[in-house]
Amino acid sequence: MIDTASFSSAAIVSGRSQIKVRTCVSLHHFWTIATPERSWFVYKRSKSKRKQKCPSVIRSKNPIESENSMEEQDRNQGLSRRTFLGRSSAALAGAALPVAAAGQQTKDTSGDGHTGVNEQQPGPRNPVLDQAEPDSVYPPTTDAGGQPPFKYPFSFAHKRIEAAGWTRQVTVRDFPISKKVAGVEMRLVKGGIRELHWHLGAEWALMTAGSARITAVDHKGRGFVEDVNEGDLWLFPGGIPHSIQGLGPDGCQFLLVFDDGNFNEFETFLLTDWLHHTPREVLSKNFNTTDATFRNVPARELFIFARELPRPLGEEKEEVYAGTGEVPNSFAFFTSKMQPTKVTAGGSIKIIDRANFPATNIAAAIVTLRPGGLRELHWHPNEDEWQYYVKGTGRMTVFSAGGHARTMDFHAGDVGYIERSKPHYIENLGDTDLIFLEVFPTPEYQDISLSEWLAHTPHRLVDEHIGTGEEFLRKISKKKQVTTPV
Repeated sequence: MIDTASFSSAAIVSGRSQIKVRTCVSLHHFWTIATPERSWFVYKRSKSKRKQKCPSVIRSKNPIESENSMEEQDRNQGLSRRTFLGRSSAALAGAALPVAAAGQQTKDTSGDGHTGVNEQQPGPRNPVLDQAEPDSVYPPTTDAGGQPPFKYPFSFAHKRIEAAGWTRQVTVRDFPISKKVAGVEMRLVKGGIRELHWHLGAEWALMTAGSARITAVDHKGRGFVEDVNEGDLWLFPGGIPHSIQGLGPDGCQFLLVFDDGNFNEFETFLLTDWLHHTPREVLSKNFNTTDATFRNVPARELFIFARELPRPLGEEKEEVYAGTGEVPNSFAFFTSKMQPTKVTAGGSIKIIDRANFPATNIAAAIVTLRPGGLRELHWHPNEDEWQYYVKGTGRMTVFSAGGHARTMDFHAGDVGYIERSKPHYIENLGDTDLIFLEVFPTPEYQDISLSEWLAHTPHRLVDEHIGTGEEFLRKISKKKQVTTPV
């Protein structure tokens, strides 16, 4: 039973369910209370408190005429969705009813202070999260339910802290939508070592602070050793053993990305762990030495531990390349020295895939958006997209087939995930640059932009769909912009 008395500043009107015309066009999107026998509509009283005849029950044989009539009455009465929410929000006080899309408002562009009683939250709330996630608290009116969350902050992840650094991960176990990709953040102090190890999935990495020495050996015994700095990246194929060590003066921090959503940083193949679980007599036979050689093998994994800084790079290169030489394609890529692939007034993008980094089987882009800049409307046809936000704040809307769309806010350290071919955009709403990564578990970077699609489709056909006029369509750039404004 609906308590109509609770709607103290509203009138309640009932309409028989068999009335087939669209009812309360400008209002029912927000509060249509359906019962098996009738529908209820809440609408605003006039200032004179005289009951108004609800435009929702006007019948017309012509539904377009009826809707136009309703819109005209709304204008005459000063009604709009925003004025209705602001002036008559007390109508919902104390009402226990399902609200289909309450509060579907954008945070910046409307100037709405969201002070209506219908938008207040007198019960428990988390003001810190609400302030950080305004597009979830008050979604844009274009959002529609059904799209699962596509964001997970690294700040939510458990951090394993060792004497020489720390690590934490975001996997499909934490972030269910991230089925194909997992991410790890790691910090190593000066001299801190991520133990010699390997794993099944490929490891793509970006240095986010400091500098490090990385080493690896491929399946033909060819060695690799290199120093990388902030902004540089590396790729170790699955099964390739490797190590990472923080250099001076303050070690390093980096992001690791794996082409396996179920990856577990705490269950990799570790050198010490393997040797500890192998009998000494087997080890001595394998290396043609005595058992005593292995008496100092640790009784437990080292994982992250501190030692002296490595020898000079040139000296170590000479040592590891002896006999078999170096790997034919470097596992390091010096992105910090790379010129942007595309630059516009809205920002820039650096694309790294097998075309310019032969060792990689993971494609990526580093995107910088200026304040107010937009990563244009687009989608990726060949693989899911895993994102990492390095700096700044922004928002992203993802559209899903079936009329579902959702907007979420992103900050430094957040992870985003967009399933293959789902269109989206990223907008910088802050006053500093927004920098984020797009990472794909595929060797080739591909995207399709909305503007490029429309520009290369017959103009008449497009105009017949969206009614913009062919003159507008002729002005669209024939090449993707990536970031806007141009």
